[in-house]
Amino acid sequence: MTTGMPDLPFDRLSQAVAGSIVYPPGSKFGPRIQQDIQLVMLYTGEMTVTLSGRPLHVTPGHVVLLKPGLEETFVFSKTEDSWHRWIAVHFEDLPDQAVEALNRLPECLPLSEEMNLLLDLMIHLNRQGEPTDADVRSLGLAALHLYPRESAKTVLQREKHPAVYAALAMIRENYAEEMSLAALANAAGSSPEHLVRLFKKHERTSPIHYLWQYRVNRAVELLTHTGLTVSEIAVRCGFKTSHHMARLVKETTGRTASQIRRDSWGGGSGGPSQA
Repeated sequence: MTTGMPDLPFDRLSQAVAGSIVYPPGSKFGPRIQQDIQLVMLYTGEMTVTLSGRPLHVTPGHVVLLKPGLEETFVFSKTEDSWHRWIAVHFEDLPDQAVEALNRLPECLPLSEEMNLLLDLMIHLNRQGEPTDADVRSLGLAALHLYPRESAKTVLQREKHPAVYAALAMIRENYAEEMSLAALANAAGSSPEHLVRLFKKHERTSPIHYLWQYRVNRAVELLTHTGLTVSEIAVRCGFKTSHHMARLVKETTGRTASQIRRDSWGGGSGGPSQA
């Protein structure tokens, strides 16, 4: 069951911060007691977040909602880097109805482009000002209000057609692997022809075009927020070669990979304790 976020008192919102970090294989963090409302977005690797003794496994392309008062421990992938970004919003005192609404929301959702764009802007403003600035706090509050909408959108996606949702889930969780239309259709329990028709109806594109666009989006994020080489990013995002990735990135964004990296403002530092 989904729910909207109640009005949160802006005058009690003391600060909001966003950041990004890459953890090497085998990293752990915690335990800690969560002090903020946090949204943690995972892009590469994997992590298991133990919330007051209850494990939650998170795969790339998902956002996790962390709530004040819970004890948290993070365990990251043993075999690859785990890159995540976060938004943390601190309230001096949360109304009871806000706490109840938070507890009704799902703990993990697919990560949307809207949430990514909001996070991009917030990181940019954080680098220019203080976490107590009104503009930065407003963006943090906007992210909290976006999360319930994303929850409702996930339900609607499931109501559209199960095959589309299954194919999207496979793309988001396995985009680094070689993937064919036949494999997507098999995972979705559909014929390739029927899956193409469903994607045209619900996503206004084909399954394979959606896959390559998703890979380009992830590549742009890694170019912008990490120091990985173009070759490493190409492998992580499922491209055949670095030249193949560079060509699709240029066709999609109008900029070369080197231009994207040069124009970016870096990836940031910090960890779950700041997330």
